[in-house]
Amino acid sequence: MNTALSAPRTAQPRIVRTLSIAQIFSGLGNGSTLALGSILAVDLSGSEAWAGSVNTALTLGTAATAIPLSQLALARGRRIALTTGLAAAVAGTALMVGAVATGAFVLLLAGAFLVGLASAVNLQARFAVTDLAEPARRGRDLSLVVWAITLGAVAGPNMVGPGAVLAGWLGIPAQAGPFLISAAGMVVGAAIVALFLRPDPLLARRALDGDDPQPGPRSSGSWRAGWQIVRGHPTARGAVTAVAAAHAVMVAVMSMTPLHMQHHAGHAAGGPDTIALIGFTISLHIAGMYALSPLMGWLTDRLGAARTVLTGMGVLAAAAALTGLLPRHMPAVTAGLILLGLGWSAATVAGSTLLVSSLTPAQRVPAQGFSDATMSLAGAAGSAAAGPVMGLIGYTGISAIAAALVAAATVTLLRLPAVHR
Repeated sequence: MNTALSAPRTAQPRIVRTLSIAQIFSGLGNGSTLALGSILAVDLSGSEAWAGSVNTALTLGTAATAIPLSQLALARGRRIALTTGLAAAVAGTALMVGAVATGAFVLLLAGAFLVGLASAVNLQARFAVTDLAEPARRGRDLSLVVWAITLGAVAGPNMVGPGAVLAGWLGIPAQAGPFLISAAGMVVGAAIVALFLRPDPLLARRALDGDDPQPGPRSSGSWRAGWQIVRGHPTARGAVTAVAAAHAVMVAVMSMTPLHMQHHAGHAAGGPDTIALIGFTISLHIAGMYALSPLMGWLTDRLGAARTVLTGMGVLAAAAALTGLLPRHMPAVTAGLILLGLGWSAATVAGSTLLVSSLTPAQRVPAQGFSDATMSLAGAAGSAAAGPVMGLIGYTGISAIAAALVAAATVTLLRLPAVHR
């Protein structure tokens, strides 16, 4: 029997394990960059005005490379696309080490841009696991790969201490050390994908569909091609809208919450109690985003992807209500951040599953690249707009705008036939 044709039964569990384990290691890169990025940006630029520049470069790197990686997947398969993206991210960490050593701010931004490819790989991996997934388990398989990011996302920022020790052994600046650990993690992740992602799920999918399973030139995975596919399918359009809106809302509210809590926590500004409360709140928020993603996958398969996306939108609306109506009540703000993470998780897992299920296999990869790029750009826009909005109309105003975005996305979703089945 053709091994590709038996892949859904025999290979899918291995594909899930391979991608999940690789995600743990590849997630280390972003964590270290986020933990040190703003500090290094200020140190190397000499101005606090550039504090957010590294995070912006990281996000733009993800957005700019999501579609090229999907084009590479179309041409050569998932394994080549994912390993190439991680190799570029490793090069990015090398540039960041060089930036720390030389004090070159431009080199720091270039490195952060390339490290953004690790995020693009993580986004594509969640779709790669659906290539051979049975429809009844598609949401759960996707959610397991998303859940695996948790370990890397949590471990990454905690590499600062061990990285400094490593830097001391090597005789390089302490702030360069964490990026060496991140690079090592991404090398391990790339090796796992290269060695164990077999059969290539996308190529095996083609074999199942009677398409040519051999790597080679494929239909365009460009932004325009992805948009044309999504535009022609209302359900896919609703899925992309939901994922992008959820990501923009999550990033905007989350990014301004530490500053808001510092101003209104009731403790001395910048004091240990306030800092501990902020850290605790953000940790709970991250747990809401990732730790319960398998539950979101189970709900997606049981309730249906469209209904689970709507549930996520409802949770996001509740989060915006708490943070907007009770901005000075810190327990309410903390609860709002937990709900913000849970709503994002439900909308992202179910929205990604809805996109896959609404398209034919030949249409999925270009649409997935378009969705990932749109999601990343929405997050970058949310991050860039949050600061000025906070200055003009405050934390309550950010929550109100977030609620309006959720409401608009919900209206789009309610028009989908899939919601009423």
